[in-house]
Amino acid sequence: MLNFIIEPASLLGILVGFVMLLFYLILVTYPKLAFQEDIFIITLGLVYSCIILIHGWRLDPILVFAQGVIVSILLISGWSSLRLRALVHVLNLKNN
Repeated sequence: MLNFIIEPASLLGILVGFVMLLFYLILVTYPKLAFQEDIFIITLGLVYSCIILIHGWRLDPILVFAQGVIVSILLISGWSSLRLRALVHVLNLKNN
């Protein structure tokens, strides 16, 4: 039996899953920006979001807060990594 209710942990799982799917869409749309380990990281993010969706109701509020902080740090660093890859790609096109 799955116990699924809308709570902060579930919203965190939905957010992570949506952003990982968005990263996957970006990497499929622009394959020049992709590294080999990106698919692995995206898969781990989707597995994490499924785990948080299913078992997030067990977390204490302080653990949900800690997971939220960790996820926001990782999402911000992932987005900045994609922006830097795009910038390097554009600069390589201008130099060639």
